[in-house]
Amino acid sequence: MNKIVISTGGGDAPGLNAVIFAVVKSATKLGWEVYGSRHGYMGFLDRDEMVRLMPSDVEGITSTGGTILGSTNKGNPFSMPVANLAGEEKLVDVSDKVMAGFKRMGFGCHIAVGGDGSLEIAHRFAKLGMPVVGVPKTIDNDLEATDRTFGFDTAVSTATEALDKLHSTAKSHDRVMVVEVMGRDSGWIALYSGISGGADVILLPEIPFDMDAVCAKISENELHGKQYSIVVVAEGAKAEGGRGDQPRQRRDRSGRTAARRYRGMGGQGSSTKDRQGYPVPGARSSPTGRFADYL
Repeated sequence: MNKIVISTGGGDAPGLNAVIFAVVKSATKLGWEVYGSRHGYMGFLDRDEMVRLMPSDVEGITSTGGTILGSTNKGNPFSMPVANLAGEEKLVDVSDKVMAGFKRMGFGCHIAVGGDGSLEIAHRFAKLGMPVVGVPKTIDNDLEATDRTFGFDTAVSTATEALDKLHSTAKSHDRVMVVEVMGRDSGWIALYSGISGGADVILLPEIPFDMDAVCAKISENELHGKQYSIVVVAEGAKAEGGRGDQPRQRRDRSGRTAARRYRGMGGQGSSTKDRQGYPVPGARSSPTGRFADYL
């Protein structure tokens, strides 16, 4: 094997460029040629979308967010949107063309960098006979058979930094700050950043929450002289019974209606007054993440 190809699929995450850098550097030392398929599998379907990657092409990219190869969430070759002459799109299975392109270009292995969706596609190609090496990439950290995925460490660092900065504002204005973090149906980012950032309440998708218990915790803070609270909510969190917008009334010492202040939690966040967001997918990879790319 002296010719390999690498692709990045799904949403971008910190560490993608660091993975590409490590693959190109390591393969070049072995005397292998490295190619990159742009926008997922498009390089296998369109030769113009397949690029040769030299060490000079990847210099300085480890600190850059995103991926130099581009990515897509709509590039599943087993169900790819294709427009006909009338401009109408329909889903077509082009996996046979991908396999033909892989063999025609003489690749010995495909390094697929992606999350659960992208690696599921790569697994299907492996069953068809394509040699595949999967690299677990997702900020959600929701993949099996690996302790941590690329992107997760940076996501937690970014979320924790946001929480650290919110404490002073919340304390100065006696506010309850609700921070909704990414993670889809996985609560890893919320759990790690919530603990690291000193949150008072952490709501996870895996554990349906009781709004009364949330209100009671925040009211307890005020009873002990702490007039502010930080609540971290994973985007997939839901209240017991699947609803997070109909809490019963509970009044704190100051006479404010606690339930009204926290209405809107439960993975939605649309009606929460003090809602904070943070950009993670395109962030630069953390030092830990970059180091792990070489392991």
